[in-house]
Amino acid sequence: MDNCIFCKIVAKQIPAAVVYEDDDLLAFKDINPAAPVHLLVIPKQHVATLSDCTDAHAAVLGKMLALAPKLAKENGIDVKTDANGNTSGGFKTLINAGPDGGQEVYHLHLHVYGGPRPWRGLNI
Repeated sequence: MDNCIFCKIVAKQIPAAVVYEDDDLLAFKDINPAAPVHLLVIPKQHVATLSDCTDAHAAVLGKMLALAPKLAKENGIDVKTDANGNTSGGFKTLINAGPDGGQEVYHLHLHVYGGPRPWRGLNI
């Protein structure tokens, strides 16, 4: 898509703080973070919304979701368990679809949020 900002990031026409890239996916830091760690995971192939996905997209959707905990760990927001079995840390994932779903950029993307909890009360 010629007008898609995320397609332009994939094409390296617009810079981004890339944290992961392979043949199918690109992950980068959100330029307007809603949490101390706020990453976006996108397929390199343009798909406008989650509503446009079919069974043909199952592999890339699974790959996107499977990448989230890896990125969380690399960015220090994974769930940690101490010797007493107490857990700390953690992250949130979100995919917005369509205007009523809060989608602002029409290229499928998965948000990965985490960090200290002041952001917890935000509507994300």
